[in-house]
Amino acid sequence: MKQQIFITFILVSVLCLAEEGIEYRGVMTKHHFTQKDIQQILIKREIPEQCNRQALLTNEMVWTGNYAHAKVPDKCKSTFVHTTGHLQPMKLHPELETYGELETLAFIKAMQTREDMLLIDSRKEKWYRYMTIPGAINMPFHHFKYREQYEFLFEQALKEMGVRIVNEEGQYDFTDAKTILLFCNGPWCSQSPKMVHALLEVGYPPRKIKWYRGGVQSWLGAGLTSTKRR
Repeated sequence: MKQQIFITFILVSVLCLAEEGIEYRGVMTKHHFTQKDIQQILIKREIPEQCNRQALLTNEMVWTGNYAHAKVPDKCKSTFVHTTGHLQPMKLHPELETYGELETLAFIKAMQTREDMLLIDSRKEKWYRYMTIPGAINMPFHHFKYREQYEFLFEQALKEMGVRIVNEEGQYDFTDAKTILLFCNGPWCSQSPKMVHALLEVGYPPRKIKWYRGGVQSWLGAGLTSTKRR
């Protein structure tokens, strides 16, 4: 128990210490596009030089339905999904932390030297292949929600999370379970919450689950690096 408390304290300390400006300095991470195609990617806010926010940021730009003012150059515009899906709550469980962009960046940074941390994209594979947060691995939510149908894939994923399968009756040993950070498409996306609830149902410790509620939409909206190939 003392060791677990110490590990939790270290993780919280890493996330809190000296992270001001981390989105501009950037975080380097390794991403596996395929087993052979492994690339180092610097994650940072990618703001084109010609996008002078001081000159372009106006009330009309921010609050109109089109978001971007007509005078904003196309390269500086962002398109937001407003009405798809269902908005998710801020807390999925009393002991489970909800992360924003800075906490997610700090998690990715800490993950570079830790074997007990995983960033997980819980969307289906086609979404992951199209674009994801660098450093994330893909564990589709339906392998967990419908685990009876995907028993082999579900158990393989648990093993990758550091969980030991005790028997075929659904008993698991979470002693060495990794600290995981899950995300999906956005604050309106239910895929990562479904995966979180499925993990809680089988006994995964809530203190070892983190949730990036904003997901890919908020990530891109903040101008942060993705794996989409240009």
